[in-house]
Amino acid sequence: MGDSAVDRAEAPVAEVPGSGTERVALTPAAAELLVRLTEIHGPLMFHQSGGCCDGSAPMCYPDGDFTIGGQDVHLGDLVVEGLARPIGFWMSASQYGHWKHTHLTVDVVKGRGSGFSVEAPEGVRFLIRSRLFTDEEWARLKDSV
Repeated sequence: MGDSAVDRAEAPVAEVPGSGTERVALTPAAAELLVRLTEIHGPLMFHQSGGCCDGSAPMCYPDGDFTIGGQDVHLGDLVVEGLARPIGFWMSASQYGHWKHTHLTVDVVKGRGSGFSVEAPEGVRFLIRSRLFTDEEWARLKDSV
């Protein structure tokens, strides 16, 4: 076997079926953590900016604690079994300009997260895993949002 980028490619990330939209979804571990965090903080929301961590760390806030404005793009709502309402996912327009051609999967990993995101005290952090849209997906989505 060679040592090409294809040989080193990461395996696809498992997602919870029906957890999101064509643009953003959840891993089972992220969905499980969101249930626990909602029990503590109430309804939640995500926002991803182009700031720290090259924009790979979405911030999770109690719903409404982060003010959404005209420079934010709503990528969709994440549906989590056991929660009464979906969790909105927004991204800054400038970050969306760079990532609009990718499908995002919210995952959770061990480690120190941002002090502003609600998972920080849990010893874990949310992380975005991404893949490029297929040509067929991109043809469907390129004019949306």
